[in-house]
Amino acid sequence: MGFAPDDTERLARARADLRMGVPVVVAGAGVVLAAETLQPGRLALLRDMGAAVAITDWRARTLKVAAYDGDVARILIPTDAGPAWVQALANPADDLRSPMKGPLRALRDGSADLARAAIALCKSARLLPAAVVAPLDDPAAFAATHGLTVIDGFAARATDMSPLTGVVSARLPMSVSEAGRLHVFRPQDGGEEHYAVEIGQPDRARPVLARLHSACFTGDLLGSLKCDCGPQLRAALAQMGAEGHGVLLYLNQEGRGIGLANKMRAYALQDQGFDTVEANHRLGFHDDERDFRIGAAILRQMGFSAVRLLTNNPAKILRMEASGISVVERVPLKVGENAHNHAYLATKAAKSGHLL
Repeated sequence: MGFAPDDTERLARARADLRMGVPVVVAGAGVVLAAETLQPGRLALLRDMGAAVAITDWRARTLKVAAYDGDVARILIPTDAGPAWVQALANPADDLRSPMKGPLRALRDGSADLARAAIALCKSARLLPAAVVAPLDDPAAFAATHGLTVIDGFAARATDMSPLTGVVSARLPMSVSEAGRLHVFRPQDGGEEHYAVEIGQPDRARPVLARLHSACFTGDLLGSLKCDCGPQLRAALAQMGAEGHGVLLYLNQEGRGIGLANKMRAYALQDQGFDTVEANHRLGFHDDERDFRIGAAILRQMGFSAVRLLTNNPAKILRMEASGISVVERVPLKVGENAHNHAYLATKAAKSGHLL
């Protein structure tokens, strides 16, 4: 192995570049700028190169523009458009105040692979899923001239889960049990770390009481009443403490995998009258962007092959089973309903299939 970064390391570098507003080059295709962090000078240069705005099909539906490429749409940028115009396409915050974004012209011809790579990169960087993209005749020369990171388009769009490495484990006495340990797992792609809270000494040969809990800063730490996450976290740990054993996986997939900033954008849309699923769609995301394979991989590394899963979400059960973890029992976790989250929970039941 030499000093040069491999594809995984270049992807991590590309995510950081996009978050700072620095362009990234996709090998053999073109250049990408995240819409959210767009700067006027760089937009002007790309606009002169025939750039387009790449958005998801969900966002295209909101904007009432045809997604000729199926899962993405490429919108031509007018010659006088600035960052505010691009960001209005990407961000639905002002859709109700200013519903007319067009006329918008979507591209029909040519490959949409550059747009797909750009959207995948923005999502993995926890940015709005929208980007300015421009094809290049010689991407390698362009990257060398401007000192830009070059990534492989197939690697950017890959759906394989990054391998996890156990970093450290230490004893952690807690109020629910003095016999606690915290394990830290780090993805090899430079992504956010995930944690496993182990209560007692669960028998690896028997199904363990387990919970896959997605991080919720607002609910877990601030006591938000807009969701049931905080009560679920505390109830799950309390039940494990009462039984004397269990594993709670704390997965850093805030806001169903869209990140805290985008989750707050979704909350703002909910204040405009949209439900939680509609808000995600207007932002350009799927209903749920989380990867539950991460939980299965951590359980396997810890030596577990079967669980009694604390969940109201059948999708978690299906994903665990598909990832080789046997779910011998679903243990309901119905806590935390209040006047502020009643509609949210009803939407999860009606649209996401939660058993509430």
